[in-house]
Amino acid sequence: MPTISKTDYILYRECKKNVWLKIHRPDIYNKSELSEFEKTIIETGNEVELLARKLFPEGVLIEGRKKIDQEKTAELLAEKAPVIFQPIFVKDGFLAAADILEYNPNANGYNLYEVKATSKVEEHHYYDLAFQVNLLRKFDLNPVRNSSPTGPSGAQSAGMISNGVKINKISVIHLNPKYVRQGELDLKGLFVIEDVTEEVEKIVDEVSAEMDAALKYLSSEKEPAGHCDCINQSRNNHCTTFSYSNPDVPEYSVHDIARIGSSKKKLQQLIEMNIFHIHEIPEEIEFTEIQKNQIQAHVLDKVLMEKELIAKELGDLSFPLYFLDYETCPAAVPRFDGYSPYNQIPFQYSLHKLNSPADKEPEHFEFLHTKADDPSRALAESLQKNIGDKGTVIVWNKKFESQRNNEIGKRLPEFKSFMDSVNARIYDLMDIFSKQYYVHKDFKGSTSIKYVLPVLAPELTYKNLNIREGGTASQSWDKIALGSLPQKEKDQIAKDLLAYCERDTYAMYAIWRELYKMLEM
Repeated sequence: MPTISKTDYILYRECKKNVWLKIHRPDIYNKSELSEFEKTIIETGNEVELLARKLFPEGVLIEGRKKIDQEKTAELLAEKAPVIFQPIFVKDGFLAAADILEYNPNANGYNLYEVKATSKVEEHHYYDLAFQVNLLRKFDLNPVRNSSPTGPSGAQSAGMISNGVKINKISVIHLNPKYVRQGELDLKGLFVIEDVTEEVEKIVDEVSAEMDAALKYLSSEKEPAGHCDCINQSRNNHCTTFSYSNPDVPEYSVHDIARIGSSKKKLQQLIEMNIFHIHEIPEEIEFTEIQKNQIQAHVLDKVLMEKELIAKELGDLSFPLYFLDYETCPAAVPRFDGYSPYNQIPFQYSLHKLNSPADKEPEHFEFLHTKADDPSRALAESLQKNIGDKGTVIVWNKKFESQRNNEIGKRLPEFKSFMDSVNARIYDLMDIFSKQYYVHKDFKGSTSIKYVLPVLAPELTYKNLNIREGGTASQSWDKIALGSLPQKEKDQIAKDLLAYCERDTYAMYAIWRELYKMLEM
């Protein structure tokens, strides 16, 4: 019988079969490597938890998950240790390591804290804590050595006489989005300790029943038949083993229809009709205009193009054109003065300047900060030097670049006027595609430049680059700014970062160029 961790339980609530494969068929589950984004989430969580522990200077850390660590947990609880980090609990087939337990002598019980690298409490945090509460209340406070293990998990080998851990208060420690760093890191200002006792207690019984159901389901040696639970979710919400559990669903399917996650009944209707291929969708099913265009472009294999509207968009641009892109690092813990949790650190930009449509090639400017201090001032100074006070600034996803400019202007008031002027001249090239003025079947409902570029400028690609997406760029910058790498390796990473960011802005230029050519036909 498997031992179900709280991570398994949370994953079970999302997709049961995915966790069954994780336990019984790790060869399938582990085929998908963690993305750079997922690795960053794990690293961020570890960083935030280490800082949160400093709020409890008396804490004792349980470092492992073995039987000896379970016994140590029981002993510390019996001694009423003031604070325990990562106490390990195993009982009746379930396992959990609590982030922080704090003894409350007035209540003769324990305060349970869960540390989350988020800026607010989210619903799944309640279920995470309810799982722990159920397990802790089964745990023994009086370790008495037994000679033979009992129970499905062998937890009684720690000598447990079940009388449970009394839980006094339940809280989530999360990052404070209003905190702005000035000088040394203020941990009390950085974190919010939010009491969620009432919310968790309301679902404890529900979660207890769900835990039993999960244990029964995941203990079966027979693989569950049929589709996994993600079959009724949009593509972005699919589990890592979706393609294995749903072999009849094509790589590009009804799950990829734009904003289908907001039309769950519509998606469920298609699934119930056993319709997965976009070209099989019945005409009588109603969709939004954006969804209709995506489906029509695929079914008819036809480009949908509004030449007049594209001409108006491009005709409103004024030369010189500046194609601009930032690369940033979203630090959960503010590293520099003026930053709040998850504020983006703008460490790089690429800029292509086109003086007129007659120019054969645009002029290129670039900036990359490789030191460990705040890049904002150096970036602003460089940008101010290379971008004129006239002409349209073209970006892809206006909201992102505009927010970065606003933040720089807020941190550095002397650059506010300049950043405001840049924002006033920004045009979002993505608008042509998000407004559906140009729809191609190979966009697959996306307006990402990674989908648009291969259609309009197939000679350009990201595949020949060492860095191909923003998550990797962010992690790579961390390595050269904060890491202790050999200089040769740092130089190579810097070269790769410059090549990646340059490709983004040249890609925008190439897309603009192809659209401009189409209008001349």
